[in-house]
Amino acid sequence: MTTRSQRVFGEVIAAFLVAVLAIVHLPAVVGAQPYAVYLDVAADNHDGELAGGFSTTLTTDREELGAALDVVRAAGVTPGRYQTLVRQYWLSVGAENAGIDLAEWDPARGLDANLDTVDKVYVNYLRLYNSHDGFWWTGMAGLAGMSFAAGFWDLDEVGGLLSVPGMHEVGTGVGGAMSGVPWELAAEMPRDVRLLATAGPTLTRPDVDWYLHRLLIMQRNIFMDMVPMHEAYLAGGLPAVRELAAGGAYDDYALEAWRMLDEGSPDGRSEALLRMASREQNQIIADQWDVTAAGRGDFGRVLTYITTVGGAPDIPGASTLGEFRPLSVRADVNGQPTVLHTPLPAFNWADREPRWEYIEQDLVPAFRSLVRDRPEEAPRYLDVGFRTRAEQNRILVRLPVFAGQMASGWAVSPG
Repeated sequence: MTTRSQRVFGEVIAAFLVAVLAIVHLPAVVGAQPYAVYLDVAADNHDGELAGGFSTTLTTDREELGAALDVVRAAGVTPGRYQTLVRQYWLSVGAENAGIDLAEWDPARGLDANLDTVDKVYVNYLRLYNSHDGFWWTGMAGLAGMSFAAGFWDLDEVGGLLSVPGMHEVGTGVGGAMSGVPWELAAEMPRDVRLLATAGPTLTRPDVDWYLHRLLIMQRNIFMDMVPMHEAYLAGGLPAVRELAAGGAYDDYALEAWRMLDEGSPDGRSEALLRMASREQNQIIADQWDVTAAGRGDFGRVLTYITTVGGAPDIPGASTLGEFRPLSVRADVNGQPTVLHTPLPAFNWADREPRWEYIEQDLVPAFRSLVRDRPEEAPRYLDVGFRTRAEQNRILVRLPVFAGQMASGWAVSPG
């Protein structure tokens, strides 16, 4: 019969062996550091503004993070205590699969240093979409990214819409169009349009570079939040996603999205798509859009509105932002009710409520219709080369049509 002292001795030996294995199984680069260094680590880069991972003090080496994760799991540590470690691990997996060096991916380095990474982010979304038939959000992000990446390329080249000369032309063009309408109607134009006409022609290259920096931060933030969840699910299903969320980084709303995706029904995947889009826009980057729109004096509003004017996501069936909600203003002119119809959007993409209304009412339904109702068509859009299709979205390619819309889409009529 086993005595109590023998049982206690056995428990001590078992605990000792766990402690020894915790050290032995760490890779050489970690040495004999106790695994405690991986616990309760603050995420000082949770919004993606800096190079590296969620924690700038933790390594981004996939093997080292994976070995540390194995140790803390084996030691029975509660997931909430190693949430930064597990998020950093799955981020490193996602970055490695995308061919991205997290240490070099630094928005502060500017567009030129990050152009290759800009492309890799969206190529990776399409890769993830094609790795699982329920990853609808990554497919939508990849297609929308074709337009977004094209905008980055235009920003990088003289003559594009968002180059300084191009911005001046947009501002001057809108100002010229406004000068041809009755003053009563011009006075009713929203602030963003008036700023575009007055401040747009005075933009400088540093203003544009500041805006690019803001966009690069948001792109990185979305990748850091969404990609770890997808990589974890691919490798370990719902249990891996739950472990990732155990420390509070992902709320019940996000977890329910993954449960619905895992269920596998068209309705479940449709709801998962909507929830992930909502998380991206209403939780992850909402504050960053607010800061961007309020930044750099009036130029934050000017720059965000210019990109709204040119917005045309490359998703079949989706409207341009101007088509979704065109701007019309009304006023009494010479005592008669009069309306001015314009080709301009009646909202700014940086503003939370109308941005989400467009995504919820137009963008998500268009993509959902493609992958759910017309799956035989989806490969035409989602299995193509990223660079080739993104080139077709460049404003330089669309400029004749775009310029014509801006010049001819103004009409005054009785109203």
